[in-house]
Amino acid sequence: MFGSIFYNLWGALIAFSIYFFSTFLKPYTPLRIIVGSFVAGIIMFFVMYIVRFLIAYVLFTPEGDEELVEGEHEENESENIEGENQETPTANSTVEFQDENSEEIAQAVRTMMNREADQQLNNA
Repeated sequence: MFGSIFYNLWGALIAFSIYFFSTFLKPYTPLRIIVGSFVAGIIMFFVMYIVRFLIAYVLFTPEGDEELVEGEHEENESENIEGENQETPTANSTVEFQDENSEEIAQAVRTMMNREADQQLNNA
């Protein structure tokens, strides 16, 4: 199941509050308002079990499917490698460019941090 019992408790608290504040100014007796709020909270507490189950069901991935996905991924990679060998080496150059670009960015950040540290030392 998705989440924990706290999701149920939060749902119950929210349902209690909504019912309580929506009926607070109506001409009902205080006992009816409080009992109705507790009933709404208890119902929402159990409804949250269904909601948590549905979320877990939607997010569930069977173990057998993971192996199929991995196998397909490996096949796609091998096809891509074969295709890259036949084409021009532009794909490799973009990877190298990205690495160089990240190194340049890291160097620029280091330089800016050093300048900031120097300015703070000079101001102190």
